Amino acid sequence: MHVSRRPIATTIVLGAFLASAGVSPAAAGAAAATAPAAAVAADPAGVRARGAELANATTGERLWSRGPNVRRPMASITKVMTALVVIRAGHLGRKIRISGADAAYARANDAGSAGLRAGDVLTARQLLEGMLLPSGADAAFALAKAYGPGWRAFVKQMNATARRLGMTRTHYANFDGLPWPTEHSTYSTPRDLMILGETAMKLATFRTIVGQRSHRIGATAQHHRYHWQTTNLLLGSYPGVIGIKTGSTNAAGYCLLFEAQHGGTLIGVVLDSSATNPRARFTDAARLLNWGFGMASRLRVRARPAGTSTN
Repeated sequence: MHVSRRPIATTIVLGAFLASAGVSPAAAGAAAATAPAAAVAADPAGVRARGAELANATTGERLWSRGPNVRRPMASITKVMTALVVIRAGHLGRKIRISGADAAYARANDAGSAGLRAGDVLTARQLLEGMLLPSGADAAFALAKAYGPGWRAFVKQMNATARRLGMTRTHYANFDGLPWPTEHSTYSTPRDLMILGETAMKLATFRTIVGQRSHRIGATAQHHRYHWQTTNLLLGSYPGVIGIKTGSTNAAGYCLLFEAQHGGTLIGVVLDSSATNPRARFTDAARLLNWGFGMASRLRVRARPAGTSTN
């Protein structure tokens, strides 16, 4: 079941700068060059995600959705709420010492990692970079403990924030979206995640961090050198993309919360685009953006940097 409305933008054609999201470049280019926005297909073609939504980020108008209110695990998209709670609390210059438990957390849970070193002292802002770019569960753990204080108190703040935002079909059991205590204990819906994404992207700090392809911190007397690269491979692959966050677990499949600008601004989410193919979420997002902007674009998802998590 889906809901569809007319795409927001007039036609834009980007030529041959990217390679294929499944549409013939000649046919797509010719059609988009001549067709008005009103003639765009009623529904975006080829979107495989089990849950999805696309909206005009400026007006809030929902343009297309599939299962908008169906609860699903969201994996590391959870970290958007973790970041929101931390940024709203402030004091991003506060220094947080990385414990042995922090450093071991991601490895112990086979999760995305910022590669934190025990004994290092990093600011909350630096840990946000390490959480949102490489999807560092270790950074999320350190932030949750510091800002709770204690991770259980922090998760209570996450759920209270969700309620205040009207995310009525969302529940957080932890700060990173990992499948504990059970696979479906942290869940949300496409509609709720759109609220979360829209809220987070209004924060300049959050918007700056998730718009980066990489971030480097030089070594100091207080910490080692770090170089973090984003897991959001739409950045640098699809024109105008400015965020937001990937996610993947066995239960959630491959997911993506995303935002892009072409005159107007579109925000969208795809949940469970595939159980096995990490690129499927990016292809789904590109197809939604093409449809929403009335644009013909061929997508070549840039290669994942060696050692980069798919979370």
